[in-house]
Amino acid sequence: MNKLSMKKLVITATIGALALVTAGCGEKQPVTVYKQGQYQGKPDGRPWENDEFKSDRTAWEKSIKARNGNQNEYTRETN
Repeated sequence: MNKLSMKKLVITATIGALALVTAGCGEKQPVTVYKQGQYQGKPDGRPWENDEFKSDRTAWEKSIKARNGNQNEYTRETN
């Protein structure tokens, strides 16, 4: 390689390295703005207020008890 092509290679590598280094500098931290005394998250509903249970709390409680009963290895029925 001659001196001119070596110099071009060094300049190109330097410009590429500078481009990579400065590429990460443009990211800004997100700013969260809070309003005093107000909840801005998703509103929470009751677990039985959905399409499956149709606001029937007792059906939801029975479903939970049945699910919990199936998690006990001693009382679970085997098929």
